[in-house]
Amino acid sequence: MSKNKSPHTLPFRTLPEALFAAPPDREFVTMWKSEDEIQSVTFGEFRSQALGQAGFLRSHGVQTGDTVVLIMPQGIPLMAAFVGAMLLGAVPAILAYPNFKVEPTKYRFGLKGVTANLKARLMLVDQDFPEELMQHVSVEGAARLVRCESGASLPGTADALHELDPGQLAFIQHSAGTTGLQKGVALSHKAVLTQIGLLAPALRITVDDRIYSWLPLYHDMGLIACFMLPLVCHTPLVMQSPTDWVMQPATMLELISAYRCSLAWIPNFTLQFLARRVRPEDRSRFDLSCLRALINCSEPVRASSMDEFLAAYPMAGLRPNVLQSCYAMAETVFAATQSDVSKAGPCRTWVDGESFRKQKRVRSVAKDSPGAVCLVSSGSCLPNTQVRIVSPEGTQLDPGGVGEIIIRCDSMLDGYYNRPDLTAKALRHGWYWSGDLGFLLDGELYVIGRKKDLIIVAGENIYPHDVEEIVSAHPAIYDGRVVAFGQYNPTLGTEEIVVVAEVRKEDDLQKDLGIDRALRTAISSELGVGVGPIYLKPPRWIVKSTAGKPARSTTREKLMSEHAELRVQGELT
Repeated sequence: MSKNKSPHTLPFRTLPEALFAAPPDREFVTMWKSEDEIQSVTFGEFRSQALGQAGFLRSHGVQTGDTVVLIMPQGIPLMAAFVGAMLLGAVPAILAYPNFKVEPTKYRFGLKGVTANLKARLMLVDQDFPEELMQHVSVEGAARLVRCESGASLPGTADALHELDPGQLAFIQHSAGTTGLQKGVALSHKAVLTQIGLLAPALRITVDDRIYSWLPLYHDMGLIACFMLPLVCHTPLVMQSPTDWVMQPATMLELISAYRCSLAWIPNFTLQFLARRVRPEDRSRFDLSCLRALINCSEPVRASSMDEFLAAYPMAGLRPNVLQSCYAMAETVFAATQSDVSKAGPCRTWVDGESFRKQKRVRSVAKDSPGAVCLVSSGSCLPNTQVRIVSPEGTQLDPGGVGEIIIRCDSMLDGYYNRPDLTAKALRHGWYWSGDLGFLLDGELYVIGRKKDLIIVAGENIYPHDVEEIVSAHPAIYDGRVVAFGQYNPTLGTEEIVVVAEVRKEDDLQKDLGIDRALRTAISSELGVGVGPIYLKPPRWIVKSTAGKPARSTTREKLMSEHAELRVQGELT
């Protein structure tokens, strides 16, 4: 599947050129922390801050081509430091800032490994960064580590800025993998501007748009869609930190209403979170009529999540066609596909569940057919983008065949930063092998899940997201805090499904037998398969990735370390 239309040509060669072309008095970033703490800058004010950051970095020896690591809380100073590094021709990389939701062992491991791989000239670390974590920041050779006050303007100014070439590296963004170390994706100015030149017309961005975001800036969805795109398109942005949003979910809807935001990107779980975590009596006070696209991205798109969200906010002026979808990753800068925002939402198809699971084949059926499963499209390809579905042997599959998604486009990575071994596995003959499973139907891409996470029970293909969605629907389970994975059972001679789920209240652990029975019945009736062990855990037990999603592999390791029967079973296989 491909679209061969020419991309929109932007009048800028580099990202700083786009920033300096913006009207200085036009509003740029509004950072909301609380009703009493709101910071706002125009494009002109932001330019001044970025120049100050550039001067500060230069005073610490940063030169053209140097890598600069930024470990700072979400906010305008972090954004200005990021752009300031680019003004010098340096290559910035934002790393996750710790919070109470990040599992400490996983964070320390990732911090040490990623900073060692980046080999940065300078590491700019917020002054409130925990002292006990400093030893896990790899500082080698001539590298310098500098603490800074995130809320203050840095001293210094840059006068003669580096002349940038479109082909040189602009920055490094990290893929949102949950196994091993995150992979650094080095991107040029040209690649980023090409992506935005493809995406902005697809979204029909105008001067009247305003973007809302709680997404972390170290993730491609936050960095590209909610920082680089508004910077290039001169679009105002209203943002808050991920932690503030999780603690107060309703603030997202309050900010969209108050600032009349028209665009936002979210992972799928956000829809259920907002439907279940905002009190019904509070929903009618929001005015969401300003939204024209709320784009479901970063996870398989779920019809049930979309429908639940729409059903929760009928009195808030939310139009059904606002919910759209996208398939994106760091390796293609951001989006590979996008649903048509002028239509009534992403395409849906109903398929026979049995043939889908057993034969890896899509057989379309009527909506009300027994065993019908509703799947939602992630849209069609952006211009100059190709998507294929291939078998494990690399053979291209016909429409309806389920296999690995591979991509070729104009804004693709050249390789992983300092990791030629990983590059060789992911890039083959000009195609990026995503590791995601999906299928094509009528020119639309349907994303199913990660290839490595597929569970095969007696020859039947079970997708963890399906199990996790069923378990999350139980009222005693904390929605979105569920992990399912496959574990080979030598007695059965096949994999079995293992589930670990957090309960909403610790007291619910006393009702574990009743919850266990209900979960088994629900999974069996909806998927037609039995389940192995189900482990109910207290709140905050499941390990989260830096992107805020349950880390399936790390949670599995944690579970096996606590349960001898699983550990022995794993050793036998």
